[in-house]
Amino acid sequence: MENFFLKLSIMLVPALMAITCHEVSHGFVADKFGDNTARYMGRLTLNPLKHLDIFGTLMIFIVGIGWAKPVPVNFNNLRHPKRDMIWVAAAGPITNFILAAVSALALRVLATLTYDGSSMPAVQSVVEPVALMLGFSVYINLLLAIFNLIPMPPLDGGRVTAGLLPYRQSEAFSRLEPYGMIIIIALVFFTDIFSYVLLPILSAGIHLLAGPQSSLVFSVTKLLMR
Repeated sequence: MENFFLKLSIMLVPALMAITCHEVSHGFVADKFGDNTARYMGRLTLNPLKHLDIFGTLMIFIVGIGWAKPVPVNFNNLRHPKRDMIWVAAAGPITNFILAAVSALALRVLATLTYDGSSMPAVQSVVEPVALMLGFSVYINLLLAIFNLIPMPPLDGGRVTAGLLPYRQSEAFSRLEPYGMIIIIALVFFTDIFSYVLLPILSAGIHLLAGPQSSLVFSVTKLLMR
């Protein structure tokens, strides 16, 4: 039980921020392009309670990836539905990439300022939990961004792909959406796509962003996921 609450204290804030900002960014961009559905339904807020999906949040602590309630977007309200759909869909992963980069930069700065052995124990007792939270933030934001870019509807990558394809091919591709999550679950749990495709991309992203602090990101992730 003590181990659970330790994990919870490290994972909760980065996870909620990652999934909340991801969803809000979809609604914000849609609002700018003519669809105010998310604003009308009170979803353009950083209050995580407005976006929380209980099962999706629990999955973050169980398997390391989860989801929030999707922000409602009526693509027919967009000024240029096919083109604007690309930007609305891409907004979520782009936001997660930005959060991962900011977290990695903060982690590097924190290491430079405090991990030189000269900090007082009281300072280190505050810095270490913050560093662990930043390390998990790098991981969860990169994972959400990369996973959501899988080119399969209803994931963001699928919507981006549909927006880029010519109309006829786009319509045919979009028909996969009712079966998309079944296909994605089958790929993730019954194939090696995570080990051989997603994990190497995730690892490369962590090394690129965190640099010398990559080992901390990997170690905190390993600690939290076991």
